[in-house]
Amino acid sequence: MRRAPENFLTADDIRLVDKGRRDLLRASFLAAVAAGSAAALAGRAATAAAPADAAGDPNILNPTPWGSSLGQPVAANPYGQPSKHERGLVRRQSPGLTQVAAASVSFAPLQGLFGIVTPSGLHFERHHQGWQDIDPTRHRLMVNGARPDFVKTPKVYTMDDIMRLPPVSRMHFIECGANTGMEWGNVAVPTVQYTHGMLSCSEFTGVPLRTLLEDCGADLKAAKFILAEGGDGSSMTRTIPIELVLSGEVMVAYGQNGEMLRPENGYPLRLVVPGVQGVSWVKWLRRIEVGDRPYATKDEAVHYIDLMPDGQHRQYTSIQECKSVITSPSGGQTLLDKGYFTISGLAWSGRGAVKRVDVSTDGGINWTQATLQTPVLSKCLTRFTLPWNWDGRPALLQSRAVDETGFVQPAYGQLRAVRGTRSIYHNNAIQTWQVAESGDVNNVQIL
Repeated sequence: MRRAPENFLTADDIRLVDKGRRDLLRASFLAAVAAGSAAALAGRAATAAAPADAAGDPNILNPTPWGSSLGQPVAANPYGQPSKHERGLVRRQSPGLTQVAAASVSFAPLQGLFGIVTPSGLHFERHHQGWQDIDPTRHRLMVNGARPDFVKTPKVYTMDDIMRLPPVSRMHFIECGANTGMEWGNVAVPTVQYTHGMLSCSEFTGVPLRTLLEDCGADLKAAKFILAEGGDGSSMTRTIPIELVLSGEVMVAYGQNGEMLRPENGYPLRLVVPGVQGVSWVKWLRRIEVGDRPYATKDEAVHYIDLMPDGQHRQYTSIQECKSVITSPSGGQTLLDKGYFTISGLAWSGRGAVKRVDVSTDGGINWTQATLQTPVLSKCLTRFTLPWNWDGRPALLQSRAVDETGFVQPAYGQLRAVRGTRSIYHNNAIQTWQVAESGDVNNVQIL
């Protein structure tokens, strides 16, 4: 299978987008996919025309340079890096999506990842005023109450104070509420990196927020909400229901995938709120306030709200509902020959564990239950697979997830009947990839 194209826009294209040519985004994507398809066809023709080497494969018969020379010494790279042959697999920004890069998104390359853990260096980014690399010796976390009776002993914690406490480690997905947001009205982008790439999954290490609140003498019966505030230039602030905190799942985290958080991911301290849209996972966490009502901050009253068909907006719709996507084969890739393939993808739910994933190769007419790869954890990505023998005819690949609450991932027609087509956030509709006779895989939508 040929990989999806990695670069879609030239430097000149990006300059035009920066000047306001936003319609160029979709056109450039489509042109790049067409060019990639032509190259793929040429590659297949050349492969088919090449005669078999009767003498055998020279890569087997002849000595290789790496098998007959001295390799690099230990610690040649004190911090290990990916192979130079994998340099194309990186997170990417979508030019034209936002006015400035400091308040933008980079997308994780889901099409090239295995298992469920996202490497820290490929974790998607969403910043509102750029990222900072904060000196941990100067970073502080303050816990206070909206009224004096909410928190008996307000405190300020250093990083040393927090890291002295007993740690917990848990694996959870994080998804931006706007993931798949460009697809509400119609097909907008060609590959899974751009349709679903505001999604990542990591092992996070830290201290349950409840532990800190109890240490400060917070009145957890009178409290109804907490306000989390970030230390970056945007002063991101989010309201979080106290029920999530009392569950013990909400974590003040400093570790990610076995090491300290990366600066882009909130170093040295961030909030982890499993199952809730990523904007509530406040990075560079500097303050927690305990209160008894929603705070209606700017990113809750103006942004991250859902436009409904009747013109009203829904507020505080934070839970990421059950969702899935096939990552291979997926948009921009090319099947080079007929025969056996493994359909593989990811499923997740903000309400608990994924219970089942069904896969269709005919656009939802028939469904086959996929295998869920272990581990299957609550509010964590789950990898699913299904063997598929492609006969060379056109196919429409879909996945449909069901979580432990019984929620079934909707088709676009079902979702739009309730939500319309003008929203931005919480698009969890079934994704369709069209496999053409040529083997090219394209993004399409089926109601």
